[in-house]
Amino acid sequence: MIYLDNAATTKMFEGCVDIIKDYACNLFYNPSAGYKQAIENSKLIDGVRRNILNVLVAQKGEIIFTSGATESNNLAVRGSQRNGKWEYIFSMGEHPSVYNTALDMQAQGAIVHFVPLQKNGEIDYDKLESLLNDKTRLISCMHISNETGVVNDLSKIIQLKNQYAKNALLHVDGVQAFCKIPLQNGVINDIDFYSFSAHKFHGPKGVGGLYVKNIEPLKAIVFGGGQEQGKRSGTENLPAIMAMDYAIKQIDINANYDKVVQLRNRFLNVFKREEGVEFIESQSPYIVSMSFCDVNGETLMRAVENDVIIGVGSACSAKHSGNRILENLGFTKDKVKSSVRISFNAYMDLQEVEMAGKIILKKYKEIREKVR
Repeated sequence: MIYLDNAATTKMFEGCVDIIKDYACNLFYNPSAGYKQAIENSKLIDGVRRNILNVLVAQKGEIIFTSGATESNNLAVRGSQRNGKWEYIFSMGEHPSVYNTALDMQAQGAIVHFVPLQKNGEIDYDKLESLLNDKTRLISCMHISNETGVVNDLSKIIQLKNQYAKNALLHVDGVQAFCKIPLQNGVINDIDFYSFSAHKFHGPKGVGGLYVKNIEPLKAIVFGGGQEQGKRSGTENLPAIMAMDYAIKQIDINANYDKVVQLRNRFLNVFKREEGVEFIESQSPYIVSMSFCDVNGETLMRAVENDVIIGVGSACSAKHSGNRILENLGFTKDKVKSSVRISFNAYMDLQEVEMAGKIILKKYKEIREKVR
């Protein structure tokens, strides 16, 4: 079985299992308790925070641990919301955990603006510029699209924010970028919130975090014992946090990036000059959105699933019809239906991705011949 849906989730490093077992069964003490063993666990968690800040190349800031990216995104957005005539800006390319939160805010009376995407998949920077003003409270934009692999220009967004809405907060959903692509030097220091999730980089499910440049403007949305500096109450998930830290330490971001470029290129080379096959040019090699003319993407996914696993878009919206992101790029309904998402990890080899490409292409030709 060749797995090509790594944007949905990745296989956990086996070493994480031993870490989880150790901290669940041996060093299981509640980090918020006051005795020596608990305090030692609290210090371990603080060490993980420092490690993540180093990966982000952040000069300052805090890490708040959450149950994953959905909670991190909600905390950043809801935690920034205030009463009054503030305005909130979201790109149309956002993950459902951001987009649906924005819709709910709008339904409750907040002033919400949605910025369309350009044909190349990036946010429309001119439209963003036209919406920014001194009433802008929050801008929320993906780093890398989970649907297309397109990378938004964070430096450009920061420049526009500083020019037209210098007091606005900037939230970046970094789920498909963290531990995958090198951050532009120093860019994190101009971002207020940055979300990440462990299971996207070979860590366990159910744990993630939110980078916060300045803790003060963020209000809690989960209340209780005041853990995570009062911004996210609940007993810390020590086994998962330590396993996430283990996963981070296994990853060489630059070496992995170069490897995935090779994987992506070898895979796409199989489809070179094949009639009816198209793909979106993306800056991240980890994700490729492809369309197969005349064949339903879900049909193709089912046809190859015994040999190759591919996706039909975000796993969080796969059960819903249509694809908001591809539609916003101007795809016809037929092209949306014929699209699939291919996503890689750095621990695959060139031969298996080439084989996967050949299996997909063979099935596509067989199905297309039957339906034409």
